[in-house]
Amino acid sequence: MRTLGETGVLETSARTSYAAARATRAAAVDEWLARLLGLEPEVALVAVGGYGRRELAPASDLDLLLLHRGGSRDEDGVRALAQRVWYPIWDSGLPLDHSVRTTEEARAVARSDLKVALGLLNARHVAGDPQLTALLRETVLADWRAGAAHRLPEVRAAAAERAERHGELAFLLEPELKEARGGLRDVHAIHAVAAAWVAEGPGARVREAYEFLLDVRHALHEVTGRAVDRLVLQEQDAVARAVGLNDADVLLRALAEAGRRISYACDLTWRSLDRFLAPRERRRRPRTGRTGGGVGGRQPVRRPLARDVVEQEGEAVLARDADPLADPTLILRAAAAAAQAGLPIAPATIETLATRSAPLPVPWPEAARDALVALLGAGRSAIPVWEALDQSGVIVELIPDWERVRNRPQRSPVHTFTVDRHLVEAAAAAAAFTREVARPDLLLLAALLHDIGKGWPGDHSRTGETVARDVGARIGLAPPDIEILAGAVRYHLLLPQTATRRDLDDPATVEFVARAVGSHELLDILFALAIADGHATGPGAWNEWKAGLVADLVRRVDAVLAGEVPPPPPPLGPEQVDLARCGGPAVHVDGAQITVVAPDRPGLLWRAAGVLALHRMVIRAATAASYEASERVAVTVFTAAPEYGTAPDARLLGDDLRRALAGRLDVAERLEKRRQAYQPRPGIPVPPPRVTLLDDASHTATVVEVRAHDRPGLLWRIGRALGEAGLDIRSARVETLGAEAVDVFYVVDGSGSPITDSRRRAAVRRAVLDAVR
Repeated sequence: MRTLGETGVLETSARTSYAAARATRAAAVDEWLARLLGLEPEVALVAVGGYGRRELAPASDLDLLLLHRGGSRDEDGVRALAQRVWYPIWDSGLPLDHSVRTTEEARAVARSDLKVALGLLNARHVAGDPQLTALLRETVLADWRAGAAHRLPEVRAAAAERAERHGELAFLLEPELKEARGGLRDVHAIHAVAAAWVAEGPGARVREAYEFLLDVRHALHEVTGRAVDRLVLQEQDAVARAVGLNDADVLLRALAEAGRRISYACDLTWRSLDRFLAPRERRRRPRTGRTGGGVGGRQPVRRPLARDVVEQEGEAVLARDADPLADPTLILRAAAAAAQAGLPIAPATIETLATRSAPLPVPWPEAARDALVALLGAGRSAIPVWEALDQSGVIVELIPDWERVRNRPQRSPVHTFTVDRHLVEAAAAAAAFTREVARPDLLLLAALLHDIGKGWPGDHSRTGETVARDVGARIGLAPPDIEILAGAVRYHLLLPQTATRRDLDDPATVEFVARAVGSHELLDILFALAIADGHATGPGAWNEWKAGLVADLVRRVDAVLAGEVPPPPPPLGPEQVDLARCGGPAVHVDGAQITVVAPDRPGLLWRAAGVLALHRMVIRAATAASYEASERVAVTVFTAAPEYGTAPDARLLGDDLRRALAGRLDVAERLEKRRQAYQPRPGIPVPPPRVTLLDDASHTATVVEVRAHDRPGLLWRIGRALGEAGLDIRSARVETLGAEAVDVFYVVDGSGSPITDSRRRAAVRRAVLDAVR
């Protein structure tokens, strides 16, 4: 197991100086408060919470309890003494959280208030009568242990509520250092459970991670001059430098490592709590190894899971005669057995496998490769097992290339997870499609490796292809299987990107995909991988609109690979036919989907987008195509949501669209008036837009791809620029990924032909760039 320093992301000198600064500050405050209190009998000044732990960051508040015996001290005298201490603190500008109580009062409040109880678990004597503080600590701890059966579930519920509200620190682009899952509060929860003698306290690796979070929080307070716990984007580079790291990405990677260590330790703590809370007749003493007796001399019940692997007390453990040194495949076999049974691996078993296993030969034997596939095929049950292996250092030993993506942050807001966790999530999602492909093993391996190229510079699909070949050879795949695996990694974005950014009715689109894929076998794997990748990316990365386009593309490519004529595009639906019969533009709103049907004419798409912008609709996706009915009919389907409030009525949208098409509604003027009336706050710097005219993407049209930061009216501005350049949008694919728009337009000139003149192509590019800047 490696330390944070061994990952190359942590400077020891920075950590030492911050830890020393916190200790020095706490000692200085202790001395000052002792002078303020003076030699008063029968009272004690007690530090609780973070101050009690000597963790005073620059903007931390002081948590203080003035403890008194009561009885012999009159209420006015205690109040005067408290003011003698509190007022100088307030005058100094230090934030103060204070209370005045007797020991019994403090115990009573702790019994009913979890926050107070957790703070008192860290009670530390500062000044006054030390016996009074010692009595408080003894009685509070005794109460905590006596009430563990009902207090510890409260601790777990509070941790779950924090995680739900603040997310998981390891995967946040702007981590909440204290409240998120894997943050400082979770370590306090582990301490609280340990104080009740129900589980072990934080180990050395967790304490190191905790100290690192404290250092980052300390630096954040220094950089901002405020008591903040969320590390926002604009502060990350400065904080990284303050703690001795190169840049924000290195900082986020180190935070992910720390957060995952703490989250994993929390999971182990909650498992210990579950055993403690189990009915007494089912309880067994927690095991620390592979042998030993049960409670009262009874042996724990063991149930076989796989060769040399058994279930005991809800965990997968090694059989008594298992020998990891003589069986290098045991580590993967145990992991697969645990995942397939939906069980965690016991911590002691993980430790044994990580430190006493013989190395796997390279290439791997078939049994090891089969065990890896079985592990991945367990679906979501594989994720906690994989995390346990990862935390013990096993994964990098098995697949050395994994180190390059481990804890690597993804700066796109579309992505929920770090690169490595995204890969595991994708493999778990792919397990649902193993019945749909000829080679389920290659699907699972491709899902695990599809983004592994992100650990190297350059196009991650191309670098990933090279890494996939190396990993395939390492795990013992046959050469033909290595080619399929490498192809799946190389082309894992081909289907979704083509389906959402190209005209599927253009024969060149389908021919291009068919040439790249080359076989039904790889096409099926890519189809399943696209779905799994989308679901594993985040809630905004996969939807019915994208799923339908990808399925349509696969249907067409499958026909081409079979030597058949590509199927025609699906006909108009009944609702669209009814709308087309209206004669004029008609609008139908169904939730987030807005369908516009009208006689085909130049400028229809962008004028419709402008009307939606006027009604404060944010367009997330759009497709535009034409169909032959009684006349040429254009159908544009938008996926949009209101900036706030509810979506406008379809009849109102239709009326405004008719006015816009008739020239009676000046969209540009209305949008400009709105912009002048309300100047939005400047946002963060974003990369400049990019406009590309793609060659060979179509034989019958010029394909214009626009990538830009999304903002209201963007699609309208692009379309108007193309229209003013004398171009007609034959079809379009519009998609918004997080805050980034990727819009593709198939355009032709007045004669219905692609743009071939280089000067005109350059002019079109400049016009679109001017429109989106």
